[in-house]
Parts: sequence; C-alpha cells; structure tokens
Amino acid sequence: MSKRLNTHGRLIDRSKRIGFSFNGKPLAGHPGDTLASALLANDQMMVGRSFKYHRPRGVVASGAEEPNALVNMGQGATFEPNQRATTTELFDGLTARSQNHWPSLEFDIGGINKHLSRLLPAGFYYKMFMYPRAFWRSVYEPFIRQSAGLGQAPKERDADTYEHFYTFTDVLVIGGGIAGLMAAKTAAASGARVLLLEQTAFWGGRSPVDGGTVDGEPVEQFIEEIVAELEAMDNVTLRTRCMGAGVYDHGYALGYERLTDHLPLVQGPRHRLWRIRAAQIITATGAIERPLSFAGNDVPGVMLASAMRDYVVNYGVTPGERIVLATNNDDGYRTAICLKEAGVNVIRVLDARSAGGGTLMEEARALGIRIDPGRAIGKVAGGKRVKTVQICAQDGIGGALEEVKCDAVAMSGGWSPVVHLWSHCGGKLLWDEAQACFRPDPERPPLGADGTGFVLAAGASNGELGLGAALTDAAAAGKAAAKAAGFKPKNAKLPVGETTAELPLEPVWLMPRDAHVDLRSKSWLDFQNDVKVSDVQLAAREGFESVEHTKRYTTLGMATDQGKLSNINGLAILSDALGQPIPATGTTTFRPPYTPISMGAIAGEARGEVFQPIRRTPMHEWHAAHGADWEPVGQWRRPYAFVRGAESVHDAVVREVKNTREAVGLLDASTLGKLIVKGPDAGRFLDMLYTNMMSTLKPGRCRYGLMCNENGFLMDDGVVARIDEDTFLCHTTTGGAEHIHAHMEEWLQTEWWDWQVYVANVTEQYAQIGVVGPNARKLLEKLGGMDVSAEALPFMAWTDGQIGGFDARAYRISFSGELSYEIAVLASQGLAFWTALIEAGQDFGIMPYGTEALHIMRAEKGFIMIGDETDGTVIPQDLGLDWAISKKKDDYLGKRAQARSHMADPDRWKLMGLETTDGSVLPDGAYAAGEGVNANGQRITQGRVTSTYYSPTLDRGIAMGLVLNGPSRMGEELAFPCADGKTYTARIVDQVFYDKDGEKQNV
Repeated sequence: MSKRLNTHGRLIDRSKRIGFSFNGKPLAGHPGDTLASALLANDQMMVGRSFKYHRPRGVVASGAEEPNALVNMGQGATFEPNQRATTTELFDGLTARSQNHWPSLEFDIGGINKHLSRLLPAGFYYKMFMYPRAFWRSVYEPFIRQSAGLGQAPKERDADTYEHFYTFTDVLVIGGGIAGLMAAKTAAASGARVLLLEQTAFWGGRSPVDGGTVDGEPVEQFIEEIVAELEAMDNVTLRTRCMGAGVYDHGYALGYERLTDHLPLVQGPRHRLWRIRAAQIITATGAIERPLSFAGNDVPGVMLASAMRDYVVNYGVTPGERIVLATNNDDGYRTAICLKEAGVNVIRVLDARSAGGGTLMEEARALGIRIDPGRAIGKVAGGKRVKTVQICAQDGIGGALEEVKCDAVAMSGGWSPVVHLWSHCGGKLLWDEAQACFRPDPERPPLGADGTGFVLAAGASNGELGLGAALTDAAAAGKAAAKAAGFKPKNAKLPVGETTAELPLEPVWLMPRDAHVDLRSKSWLDFQNDVKVSDVQLAAREGFESVEHTKRYTTLGMATDQGKLSNINGLAILSDALGQPIPATGTTTFRPPYTPISMGAIAGEARGEVFQPIRRTPMHEWHAAHGADWEPVGQWRRPYAFVRGAESVHDAVVREVKNTREAVGLLDASTLGKLIVKGPDAGRFLDMLYTNMMSTLKPGRCRYGLMCNENGFLMDDGVVARIDEDTFLCHTTTGGAEHIHAHMEEWLQTEWWDWQVYVANVTEQYAQIGVVGPNARKLLEKLGGMDVSAEALPFMAWTDGQIGGFDARAYRISFSGELSYEIAVLASQGLAFWTALIEAGQDFGIMPYGTEALHIMRAEKGFIMIGDETDGTVIPQDLGLDWAISKKKDDYLGKRAQARSHMADPDRWKLMGLETTDGSVLPDGAYAAGEGVNANGQRITQGRVTSTYYSPTLDRGIAMGLVLNGPSRMGEELAFPCADGKTYTARIVDQVFYDKDGEKQNV
C-alpha cells in the first residue's frame, strides 16, 4: 500500500494537518503536499479512468507531465475540471472528484470497453461511424457527444478574477532549476534586466532530490545561496508558480502565474497572464523521464522512477511497500537507493542492459538490493493496483521466468529534454544517439526579424543532464544572452558540480524487445488516450507513415499532457515499424501553451461589462445631453439621430438631412479609423494594399482608395492623405480600423518584413468633425484662422493651421455631396472645438446629424458603404469602381484573384440605382425575382437590394442594389416579392440620385 513515511518530506510541514476530500471522502494531508502526494499518503492509488477504455488510472508522474491524475476541483462558482493533482498544492477545504466514470470510480459501466478492445483499435471511429448513414444523427452523433471530454463543464459563472501583466526585459529565463538559476545570475551580472520564471513553488528543480555537490557543498546549500544573490539584485525579477507557456516571434513570450490557487481565501486575482517582450530568451526547462513500454504499465502503482523518488524525498510518501524497479539507465538506481534508505523494501532491480550499470548499481547492491541484468518486465498483473510482476529476458518474446508479488513498480526509460519552448518558434532539433533523445540544435535556433537566434537552451533542456555539465552550459547561455542583448558579460569563476558518474543507457522502446502481440496490445504509450504499442504498429501497416498522420489516426500525444510522456516512445515504435531511424521519422509539432492554462487567464479582465468596452468619442457626453439615439458601430456608440422634443427618430433624420442640404450640419466622424503609415517604403507598401496608386499622391493631397483581400474581395475603403514624402494617413471605416491595422501588420511581418514601413493606429488620438452644407465655409471663416477658400483648399486637399484658435488639420473631402470639410483636432480639444462650432454656427442654422442622415446623403450621391454594398463576395468591378483600379501598376493584393474566370464573368451582378414605381421604400435585403426555379427548386433571383432609404431630398424611396446585367437593363422594372406579403416594383436607374455632376461639393 502507499503511505506516509516517518522520515523525509523536505517540502511538507508535519506539525500541521489540513483536511480535504476526494470523491466525498474526508482525508488529511500536510501543508506543502500536492493533491497527488496527499492522495498517495492516504493509499488512494486509483484516481481516475482513461478516456477510451475506461481503464483504472493512478498517479504516474510528479509534475506537469502527469497524464492520469486529472480531477474536477471545487464546487459551484469555483468549479474547474481537468486539474492536475501533481501540480495542485493542497489547501484546507480542497474538494476534488475523479473524472470520466459512471456511476463511480470504483464501479464504472464504461469499463466494459476494455473487454471490447479488439473491436476498438486505433482509428476505429474513422471506419465505424461511416455506415449506415442513417445512424449518424440518431445514434452516432449523440453517442460521440456523450462520450467526448474528460471533466465536466462548469455550470456557474467563475467567481475568481484574472489579470494580464505586461513587461519588457533584456533576458527572460524560463525554468528555475539549477541551470536556470545559473543562467540568470550570469546574465544579470552583466547589468542586463533578467526575469526568471519557475513553474513550481520552489527553486532548484530536481537537484535537491537527485543530490550532488557544488564546490564541495551540498547542492541545496548552493541553491539557497544563489537564490539569495538573485533576490538582492535590483535588475532581477523572480517569479515562482509561473510557467513559461509559449515563445513567439519578436521575442514575445507568455508566462502563466498561479497567484492564489494555493490560498483560495486570499483576495485578489487567481491567475496572471504575463505578456513578455525579451531581447533574449533562455529555456532552462529541464528534462522529463520516459516510461517503459511493457504489458500492464498502466496499472495504478506503476510510476516513473524519478516521480517515486520525488514523493519520498519531497513529501515523505512511498507509493508502495514492496517495489520492483525496471530501468535501462543508471539514474534508475538513484530511486532504488532512495527507497531503500527510506526503509522501503526494493524487491528487485531489473536492468535491461545485459552488463548492468556502474557505480550507482554497485551502491545499490551494497545496500542489499537484488539486481538482475538483462531482465525486463513481461507483464504487470492487477486491476486497480499492482499485485504481481512477471519477469522475463529483455532479449526475448516475453516468456515468464519468474513471477514476484509486489504493490508498486518504478520504471525509468531515460530522459528527454523539454524542447517545447525551443520549438514553439521554429527552433530545430537533432537526435542525440548516446542519450536516445532529441535535443536543441544550436545551429538552427528560433530566428528573430534580423535573422539571428533569440532563444538559447541551457542545462538538461539542452541535453546536458549531469550537474557539472548543466552548470557550465547554463553559464555559457547566460553570457551569450547578455552579449546578444547588448551587454558585456563578466568573467567569473564557475562553480564545479559533481554527481556520481553514470554509464550509458541502452535504448529500450519495448519490454521485452520482441514481445508477442498479446503483450504489445497491453503495452501502453499514451496513458490518457489509451494508445498502445500495437496501435502505432497498426497505423504503420495501414500506411500512416507520417508521424503527424499517425498522431491523428491513433490520438497518440493528443491528450491534455500533449504527449510529454508518450511521444518519444511512440516515435521509436513507429520508426521500428517503418524500418527507419528515429530522426528520419521526425517529431510532431510542439505548440503552445506548454501546459494548459485557464480560460480566465486568457480573458484576463475582459469579462462582464468590460468584455468589450464601449468606445466613446470626446463628444459623447454632449451627444447624450442633446437627444442622441445611439447606434452600435463596431465597439463604438454613434448617434443614429438627435431627437428633439416629441419628434420621432424618423422625423429627426428627415430634419437633419434637409438642414444639412440647405444650411450646415455637424457630424462626429471621430470613429473613422486613422492609421499612420510611415517609412521610405510607405508608398510602395500602400500601392500593394490599395487597388489604385498611392505612391504618386502629392503631399497635401488626398485620394480615395479601395482595399481588397488576397481573394480579390473588397474589404475596406477610405481617403488616404499624404503628409510628407515618407508619411501617409489612411482613413478606414469605423468598424475596420483594428482589422485593417492587423491586415497591414500581417503583410509587413510575414511577406514584406524587410520593407522599411511602420504603422500606428491613432484613431483615438484625434477628434474629427465633419462640417457639411452650403454654409460650411461661412462657418469656418467666422471662426477665423486658416484660409479655407476653394483656391487655398481645393477639393481632395488638406492643410494644417488654426481654426478659431484650435490647432487643426482640415480635409476638403465629402461623403454627402455637399460642400464639406473634415476637421481633425487633438482628442483632448474635441469637445471644446465641437462646442465652438455649435455656438458660431447658430447664425447659419447649424444642427448636428447622426449616422442615418449620413447614410441617406451618401446613398443620394450613389456612394458605396462597406458592409452594405459589400458582403465578402463583392469585388470593386461589381460596384462600378473600375476607375479606382490602377492600370499603371503590376500588382496589388487581390489583382490575380480578380482575373479568375468567375471574377471576370460578365454575368456578375452590378451595382445600380433602384426607384420604386410608387415612391415607396424597398425592404432592405429584398431579392428581385426572375422567371422559373433553379436546380434546388428555389425561385431564380436576378438581384438584391443592398441599401434602401426614404430620401427627404427627393421625397421618395431610393435604393441601390446588385442586379444581373444591370448596366444594359437601364429603365427595366424588377419585381421584389417580400416577407410582408407585398411585391414591390422598382425601376433600374443610375445609382447617383442627387447632383450627378458634383457641383455642390466643388463650390
């Protein structure tokens, strides 16, 4: 049985006891325990069920690599599924329940699946759920949905809070083991700012458990001293319980800090997501011990040898009283020695190497431990815990030579460097034949924008598994990172680390080497997803030769541990089945995060009222006080109309349109996107983004532009102003600012990364006000300042100056067809300038107007609106905007796509004007019906309404729509049957309903 020892337990406080429950059963542990160590101390060997066969599962590891011990934690508003017992720190009142079983952990109906394993091999779902087709909706889909997932989804709103934290550092060190500490100290000595992250609650990694000396002193003392040195350095930040989650381009990394998981009653955020920019990153993430593949290696009580050592040394817990240990390397003997010295009976050490081990083996033998070289585990017997072990020759098929009784098994298959973070951003790996593992290739690191590496690996994560070698390697990494970050490293005497020398391991991917099929079909690779050695071999026989294909066919490495224990063994089995070396098979793709992070941490503060904050212009409060009827536009709130007294919204809109056409109107246009594009290649860049030429635009002038995506479809439009030779200001639609900014950055970072162009989103830095109508110039002249005459400021020009004492930039552009100016001032001056315009405009009949009046006036002029006339399938040519497509340049985004046959089809619907024969308003989105039905039995359509309004200017309904062969059908009438039961008749007309020659806007 597993139990608490009377000795050891360096991390626990035996003077205190804390209560917790598992599956409703009250249990007790000590401060410093993890949930896993506390469960083992209470002899709770079985902690869950596997996903596919619902086999009993016990704790197999002691850290983030644990695939089995996942539990539902908490209750109600604090409930969270799939929490790892091995990384969950015990606290008083903790409640946990096991997962993936019904009705109970001990008796699970799903356990019947293990008896059907021959009918449920790898990839069975790809074959089984195909036929009969009628079963999918009524049988297969409900069954799959019921079976999917491990834990339960929370039902109540999360009671905890979360936050994001942004920081910049010169050197980021991920991993607080012996190598991470040494690398951080070396880098910090140069004066560089260093941020050191450690995912556990303590420093030093495995070194205090594995032992050794540094400069003749115990390694624990060295750790205490170096941590104290780092804490005393002003340029060093230390964070425990903070996992390095991912490494991305441009020195960007994510850290995941668990702030109060172990202190649930403490107020404050539960988790913090660190968003880090670092000049250099050092991954000192250690190594993970590999399991051995033998029949029954999933029975509760079978555990990694290093994990068993951890539970003894750190928590004073032994997983069994009679233990058999299987190994292919000398490190396994450390566990045998540790157990024996703790008073645990180690029955046998089975060393797969025919010659056995070295000094550590002799030390174990001197303690009276029996050692059998050349032997292996043929099979572990037991259901819910280990009962017996069959011993066989490693060079055989599995014939049992002996059977011994035991209650736990330790296995050690060698060590794999944790290369995940190195690989996240493109770092390549090489195969280390001597240690049988993949390790970082220093010649092919993750590359920054300048083509040089920005990530270094150190210590065990770099394949340096010995204490002395890890310290030396880490110091070199710290120096290299500091130098690359622009600092001068200091030379200092390196500490000398010493541990017992080890003989080389012998790669063992299967026990015994030629195990017959009955044993292979019970030898597990992926404990959570129930992937066996025989499954991978079956995938190879069925033609899945790519490791990525095999992964998806078998689900190897697709569990919540992302294959931390299973991947290398699975790769080796696949390579053997394909008759090729492991490097030729390669690895699967490592993706962030390194371990799962909470959804709350990803969201941070973005929840409830601040999930999507409402954006307000500087004039928002003025609008609210003057009758604004609000309309959501993207994340903004814009006045739809300004309602006065008892008038309806419709009446307010009519009034605003008429007043703007006859006198002067004021529009808050601050929400329009404003992107500064700057650099020597700015013109070249904009030529590729817009369909027309922007590089030929003169400073002081503006040009309307269209922007298409790579598929040729129109995505945004707006006016571009050239500020100087290297600077442009691009206006976007209100809802498009962030999207277009991201679009620009994507192309700059992925395609044209060597162009000298920089983009800044300054949308909220400026208030922009449209002064529109016949009296617009008179109003601005009354305020005084810059010359706004037609000669000084012609149409499609801009100028800087002062208006009414305000520093301003005036654009002579129009979206209404009237004489119009758009005036930009600093956001802090927006309300004051707006107020000054309102006061000065009283003599000219000034009124503010909202978005609906804006839309009506632009429709009267035949101007398009992104999102109305476009829907993601429309190209500029459909809208009659061929004039805005340059014939002088060779390329722009979307040009090749627009040359495809479907895009050039003469039968594509074209934008036209529509007038109802009775003056009524067409319903928005109505389709024009044609003759007959299509192949689906639906009535043929020949056009649809994109924009439709009542025009106060014309006193009738007007509309625009896309119509089949529209330009050649001018004057023809179309029928629009609608959902209200009416059929509207509309005539195809020119889309410009008002001032076609533009005389009003050009005055």
